[in-house]
Amino acid sequence: MSDHDWQAPGSPASGSTPETSVPPPYGAPPATPAAGGDGPPPPPQQPWLPPTPGGWAPPPKPGLLPLRPLGFGTLLWAPFQALRRNPAATFGSGLVVQLVSALATLAVVVPFMVFIFTRVENAATEDFDAVMSGGVGAFLLLMLVPIALTLVAGAFLQGVMVVEVATGTLGERLGFGALWRRAARRIWPLLGWTALVTLALLLVVAVFTGIIVIAALTSPGALIGAVLLTLLGVLGLAVLGAWLGTKLSIVPSIIVLENAGIGQAVRRSWRLTNGYFWRTFGTLLLVGLILNVAAQVVVQPVSLIGTILAAIIDPTGTGAALGITIVTSVVTLVLSVLIGAITAVVQSALVAVIYIDLRMRTEGLDLELARFVEQREAGAAPTGDPYAPPSGTPAAASASYAPGTTPPGTAWPAPPEAGAPEQPRH
Repeated sequence: MSDHDWQAPGSPASGSTPETSVPPPYGAPPATPAAGGDGPPPPPQQPWLPPTPGGWAPPPKPGLLPLRPLGFGTLLWAPFQALRRNPAATFGSGLVVQLVSALATLAVVVPFMVFIFTRVENAATEDFDAVMSGGVGAFLLLMLVPIALTLVAGAFLQGVMVVEVATGTLGERLGFGALWRRAARRIWPLLGWTALVTLALLLVVAVFTGIIVIAALTSPGALIGAVLLTLLGVLGLAVLGAWLGTKLSIVPSIIVLENAGIGQAVRRSWRLTNGYFWRTFGTLLLVGLILNVAAQVVVQPVSLIGTILAAIIDPTGTGAALGITIVTSVVTLVLSVLIGAITAVVQSALVAVIYIDLRMRTEGLDLELARFVEQREAGAAPTGDPYAPPSGTPAAASASYAPGTTPPGTAWPAPPEAGAPEQPRH
């Protein structure tokens, strides 16, 4: 074979016409020489590869959260999106909680302070110390009433936001009344858990207060030692509290969505956070810092402006300064209530988002939720509880229901009418 007979692989055979030549792959245009026949041909176009039927598709997102393990950014901002997605029900619930707490405190404190000041003014000199001591003790006991109401309202808000995040992830939007009715089904276990946490905190405070009081009655040196011991103890307990608080942070979500008791919820929360402690702790801490900084940025300038205006308009401190101070205090109180409502809603929603993310990472909850959504969108009645614990866990036995029934703590409405487009699988 001569050099003239050799041909490159894939080139047309000798004497063949362009119609019989091999076409370029994937529809790319054939190479053509430059104008005038000189120079190399231009490079071929980049071939376009159509997606194959079995190729990757993004995970479905029927509502608030995508049905996949969440990235840190999604995990961080999802609670704020829950507030924006259904503001009437979520912010309204937080506002009710804050108003109940504020009004309960005012209803208890204002009449009592008027009463005690009247007694102090009318008390004889020899009875002054006894009246003051009795007033302080009565005030501390009386403050248990607004504290109890605040705890009840806070526990209820946690249940409301857990239901909101759960239904929002499934693509539903419940109203104010529907959220409250569903959260009310699990209010007693939530109150029990909140009461246990509060009692533990009060016990710690009582122990350190008792140590300082006993040391103060003993000697000045003992008081100094007790104060130093208390500071060291508070630091150690702060670390312990952060650890326990993170490990048990999703207990309210488990109580509401899995219909679990307090003991089961504690054990489930402990297991689900294994291996994800720092991720959970960092998310809780960062969101808390964001909310605290935002609150200070909004409230503190108002208070500062009021103080400056009072000093400029009325330097002598007469009636004008008092009026400005009262107006500033009222505006600050209103802003505090509004910001407190937003803070309570976002922090409660964050607990539910973390719970769903941990279950998607450890138990494949995203697959179960996708199956539930597909059945609903196809017009079939989904069976079972999508948030039920996986079979084989101790909590699954207590949360089992008959197929096709609606469990008492369920967080989804009835399926829509048939004919809706099917949700793509991931």
